[in-house]
Amino acid sequence: MNHNLPLVDSFGRRHNNLRISVTDRCNIRCFYCMPAENVTFMPRRELLTFEEIASIVRVFAGCGVTQIRLTGGEPLVREQLDRLVAMLKAVDGIDEIAMTTNAVLLAKHATKLRQAGLDRINISLDALSKETFFKITRRDVLGQVLEGIEGAIAAGFRSIRLNAVAIANLSETEIIPLARFALEKQLELRFIEFMPLDSDRNWDDSQVLSGPKILQIIEAEFGPTVAAPRSNKSQPAVDFLYAAGNGRLGLINPVSSPFCGDCNRLRLTAEGKIRNCLFSVEEWDLRAIVRSELASDPQALGRGLQDTIRQCVFEKKAGHLIGQEAFVRPDRSMYQIGG
Repeated sequence: MNHNLPLVDSFGRRHNNLRISVTDRCNIRCFYCMPAENVTFMPRRELLTFEEIASIVRVFAGCGVTQIRLTGGEPLVREQLDRLVAMLKAVDGIDEIAMTTNAVLLAKHATKLRQAGLDRINISLDALSKETFFKITRRDVLGQVLEGIEGAIAAGFRSIRLNAVAIANLSETEIIPLARFALEKQLELRFIEFMPLDSDRNWDDSQVLSGPKILQIIEAEFGPTVAAPRSNKSQPAVDFLYAAGNGRLGLINPVSSPFCGDCNRLRLTAEGKIRNCLFSVEEWDLRAIVRSELASDPQALGRGLQDTIRQCVFEKKAGHLIGQEAFVRPDRSMYQIGG
């Protein structure tokens, strides 16, 4: 197997983006992601150590991966996350490190994460009304989330996005307040269609508030938008600019308009399984390799990891098939996979 080639699958998609879950634990309980109660989390010993994550990332970087996103669960419940950021920032070939967070703990950690080298932050904010926020998250922490957003702004991150999952018959009244809030704070806002990854397995397509419908609501309030040029064909969002020139809106439409054909992402779960799609029903075990006898031989370890990574990429399917008869829902929920 040629270890100098980039990670290209059988459909010609080149993969340079790796999402790393650092924990399956979370301090809220969004119904589209986790059960309300009685969640069984992985024992700490089963999670990859920071050193193991860094060794795996070095192999990915050698295969052309340039972008890292840290996810969970909620990544900030993992202690000393800034130390991991600094370790990954030092890896040759990694150009950007981002993080997705619910921001409950962000006010406390924003500055040291920025100092460690974190480049961008995506903040989950599904609602601004306390009632709707609680219905979704099942926790009364909206105030802490808003403090976290202010902390990120004060820390000077060059890019802060707000991500809102859009759920029919629940999110409609939140769209305009969220858009106003983002415009006032000069933040980019992205709406994400509700996907079938809820642990309660109650999802059906009637709950999807589509991107086109959201855009219709936005334009009725703020006037027409114009499509923004795509800086990267692999980005999941379709972006729009407000005609007034005062902001940017993104729509991520994995259900109504899948973007699988340009996907460049791979995922590493908190316990070290690599997935070639959010909806993959297969995983490849990298933890077993980094904890094997190969760990004492850096060259052999690198070859073993690369061979498994390349096999995973080679077996990537053309798309996830949501809404089609052939769709197979993964056994694991979002918090177990990594957002």
